[in-house]
Amino acid sequence: MSTSEQQPAASAPPESGATPQMAQAAEPTSTASAAPAAEAPEASEAPQTATPETAQTVPATTTTTTITTTTEAAASVPTPDDKKEPTAESPVSQLWAVAKANGHPEIWGVTLSDPSSHVPTRIVLQKYLNANDGDLGKAKDQLTKTLEWRARTKPLELVNKVFSKAKFDGLGYVTCYQDDGSNEPESKEVFTWNIYGSVKSIEETFGKLNEFLEWRVALMELALQELDLGSATKEITADYDPYKIFQVHDYKSISFLRQSSSVKAASAETIKVFAQNYPELLKEKFFVNVPAVMGFFYTFMKLFVAPKTLKKFHPMSNGQNLAAELGESKVPKLGEKLPANYGGKGAKLEEQGKGPVLE
Repeated sequence: MSTSEQQPAASAPPESGATPQMAQAAEPTSTASAAPAAEAPEASEAPQTATPETAQTVPATTTTTTITTTTEAAASVPTPDDKKEPTAESPVSQLWAVAKANGHPEIWGVTLSDPSSHVPTRIVLQKYLNANDGDLGKAKDQLTKTLEWRARTKPLELVNKVFSKAKFDGLGYVTCYQDDGSNEPESKEVFTWNIYGSVKSIEETFGKLNEFLEWRVALMELALQELDLGSATKEITADYDPYKIFQVHDYKSISFLRQSSSVKAASAETIKVFAQNYPELLKEKFFVNVPAVMGFFYTFMKLFVAPKTLKKFHPMSNGQNLAAELGESKVPKLGEKLPANYGGKGAKLEEQGKGPVLE
């Protein structure tokens, strides 16, 4: 959109991590478009509303009882042939019991099944444990809320829903790059792109909150289709998880001064939805074409933001530096595959990317 079109100045998107006070520190000279909300700055971390399981007091036992219990435990140690992963009492198996009791059959396109024999289900459930640092009570609570939300919202149906081209054209894309000669999960890189400068009207895009949220969820579900967890064969742990997505947020022509009420509402609700329902799916998040003053604020945030979250944030003032910032990947020449305006040699984003259905 050219500056001559005289569109209203956009507000600071929630992904910037900037507080309202921080947002007032910069006002680009160019006329800007509105910035939509997106998932929380660290969507892979669980929301902080779950209550941990209540600790139980273990009564004292006599020496005789202790000896007897130890003997019984030793006698019940399973043989190698009896061992199964996950075991009946493992955290993953307990999360599976929660999922079965809920009744909703899928998460992120994965039809849930017994994790002892179904790796995709095991991956999904392990992500909920990882998001909550192994706290089973919190993981159960978050999993239950996700299942209930997906039953209500039907995200898989939103992928095929037709959205308004006037409201969402050019606003979001999904791209996937991979090494066709490898089946390793590390040999595929999935990106979501939020191009905030493409917003033509704040009220048109954000005026109907539910419509915006449905469009944003549809974009995320398209990325999950590319990730294809349903075909995964490699398990994850608390320390190893290659099934994650790059996110790029382009703030070119965005004003960081004013924030309309509709943008605030979209910001708050989108952060809530994504933090709750898409844990442990963020690989790295790049904030590109960010005004220089915002770079100062990200430096300042290092004093307050948890390292687990902050290490995934990469603000940069020039979007053409993105390709060089991607680092090592098992996808050959990953940076070169990006569009030229992001430092690569690939086709334009609108040509190589895809998004929700528009008309």
